[in-house]
Amino acid sequence: MSYMKRREFMSLLGVAATWPLAARAQQPDRVRRVGVLMGIADDLEGQARIAVFRQALQALGWTEGRNIQLIYRWSAGDAVQARRFAKELLDLRSDVMLVNSTPVAAAVKETVRRTPTVFVQVSDPVAAGVVQTLARPGGSFTGFTNFDPSTADKWLELLKRVAPNIRRVAYLFNPNTAPHLYAEAVETAAPLFSVKPFPATVHDVDEIERTIEQISRESDTALLVLPDLFTATNRESIIALAARYRLPAVYPFRYFAADGGLMSYGTEVLETYRQAASYVDRILKGEKPSELPVKRPTKFEFVINLKTAKALGLEVPRTLLARADELIE
Repeated sequence: MSYMKRREFMSLLGVAATWPLAARAQQPDRVRRVGVLMGIADDLEGQARIAVFRQALQALGWTEGRNIQLIYRWSAGDAVQARRFAKELLDLRSDVMLVNSTPVAAAVKETVRRTPTVFVQVSDPVAAGVVQTLARPGGSFTGFTNFDPSTADKWLELLKRVAPNIRRVAYLFNPNTAPHLYAEAVETAAPLFSVKPFPATVHDVDEIERTIEQISRESDTALLVLPDLFTATNRESIIALAARYRLPAVYPFRYFAADGGLMSYGTEVLETYRQAASYVDRILKGEKPSELPVKRPTKFEFVINLKTAKALGLEVPRTLLARADELIE
């Protein structure tokens, strides 16, 4: 081998020695896994939430199939199943978890220890034992609460505006899954609107029709459906029964009105999932959940279903129509 050839050969060896490092430098970051555990069913509303979450992540630079993988599980209101799914998502090595609703967050808390977890739609995360304080969550959980005491005032005001003659308001919820905060807020606000509130508890699907039928026996009574994983999961039955028994009703979220409910007032649920994506992004980039404060709701929406109002023979005041964020024809 000539001197020139030996020099070329050694030069090639030097280049080859750098190939593994260069290749590693050019490879994208490893694919990060986000376990998504939804408390509701895999329906149109559930898919809308996922779509917003996915779009928000993509806007932040996370693209499925390139640097992130989203793994979905749907517990449909079953806390036992939520625990099982949480373990599955851990076994699949999720880097971050996204969970929704108080029962699911509490169930996951029992299973997940160190995995960073972002929750949405948890009314009182401190009372549920999910975080230590809103400002300093501590541990591996943080997220977004959907409770605001003034919401109860809005619900009762809307019912009185649409049906001025009501004297009683039944607030429907499942005591096994609904946060107590809303019931307390309704009881506190009721005297301001000269109505008598009373709890209408339902523990399973079979109780829904029996309870709503009993509510309708009393004249001048309206229905208030509280935010609750159970009522969300069974909203189609509740809405249909309220229509059958001709009860003026107000619901906690837009999707109830979109599915045929008379009125809804509450937090913008889809906006919460957009915000949740920002927390997932920050955690994937190295921030700790314990240092990300739990955020309170800031955006609310009021929706009226005019078709349902007409079917119930209710005339919605023009001033109320003007206040609505959306009118469903």
